[in-house]
Amino acid sequence: MKFTIDHFNINVLDLEKSLAFYDKALGLTEIRRKKAEDGSYIIVFLGDDSSTARLELTWLKAMERPYNLGDEEFHIAFKTPEFDEARQRHREMGCICFENPAMGIYFIKDPDGYWLEIIPVR
Repeated sequence: MKFTIDHFNINVLDLEKSLAFYDKALGLTEIRRKKAEDGSYIIVFLGDDSSTARLELTWLKAMERPYNLGDEEFHIAFKTPEFDEARQRHREMGCICFENPAMGIYFIKDPDGYWLEIIPVR
């Protein structure tokens, strides 16, 4: 049996703010959108134009408080061949939340507090 990653879902409080962040910080763009007929939710799939894996952002109308992310022990990792340029952009955006120079990685935090690991292509 073989499996491939199709998508990873995170829930977001402000969909437009999250879409702008993921576009500017990681170059992820909208692939498709599903909207509930009653307006109770919007699901947006983002892609990177180089893989089939998607990031699914789910906005729920009923959610009025920030999501509880527990101990923030989970994250999504992104590779880039332009590591230094990416780190500079993320510094300018003020979204770097942790750097580990010994491992050659760093993390950024999205508008909802999710941690995203940035790793160079090695």
